[in-house]
Amino acid sequence: MPDLSAFPITKRWPPKHSDRLQLYSLPTPNGVKVSIMLEEIGLPYEAHLVDFGKNDQQTPEFLSLNPNGKIPAILDPDGPGGRPLGLFESGAILDYLAGKTGKFIPPHSARRIETIQWVHFQIGGVGPMFGQVGFFNKFAGKEYADKRPLQRYVSESKRLLGVIDRRLDGRQWIMGDGYTIADISMLGWVRNLIGFYEARELVEFDNLKHVPVWLDRCLARPAVQRGLVIPSRPQP
Repeated sequence: MPDLSAFPITKRWPPKHSDRLQLYSLPTPNGVKVSIMLEEIGLPYEAHLVDFGKNDQQTPEFLSLNPNGKIPAILDPDGPGGRPLGLFESGAILDYLAGKTGKFIPPHSARRIETIQWVHFQIGGVGPMFGQVGFFNKFAGKEYADKRPLQRYVSESKRLLGVIDRRLDGRQWIMGDGYTIADISMLGWVRNLIGFYEARELVEFDNLKHVPVWLDRCLARPAVQRGLVIPSRPQP
C-alpha cells in the first residue's frame, strides 16, 4: 500500500484506502469539476468533505496541500513515476486526470491544445464572472444600493454565454462530437448561474439557442448526476 504519511492533509482526513486517489472538496461549481471527472473516468477514489462552515480550507493540514486555501485538491498515490502527487487548481486537475487516463481529451496535439484553451476560457472568464453575478444577485452584494456592479457582471456573463452559444452552433459539445474536459469545466458554472444564483432571467438564458440544450445533455449523464453531489454537503 502506498505510504501517504508524508502529506499532513492525511492527518485531518485519514484515507481508508491509501491506494486510491484522495479528493478534498465540496460540491461547488469548481469542486464538481473534479468529482464529475472522477466519476466519468472510473478511477477508484475517496472523497473528503472540506467543510467551509468549519473553515476546513484554512487549516494547516489543508494549506499544506493547497497554500491558496481553495477547493478542490487531490492526492494521487500513483502519480508520475509511481510516486504520490498532490495537486490543486481545478483546471490543472482536469488536465492531469485527462492525461493520466487518456480520456475526455483529444489525443492529437492541436485538438488537445484547443480543448485546454476552452478550459482556460472557463477559468479566466466564466467562473469569475458568473460567481460575481451570484454574489451581487443572491448574497451580500444584493444589499448594495449601487447596482452598477451587478449590471456590469450580468452584461459580461451574457456576453460569455453568447460566446459559448456560438461555439455550440452545429456542435453537440464544446469540441464537437466528443464530450471533453471543456464541457466538464463549464457545466457546473452554467447550472449554478441559472439555478442556485437565481440569474436565469437576468442573463436571458432562455433566449439562447444552444446552451440550454447542451446543459440538459450534460446533466443527463449519469456520472454528472453523481458528481454533482460528491462529497455530500454537511447536514444543517
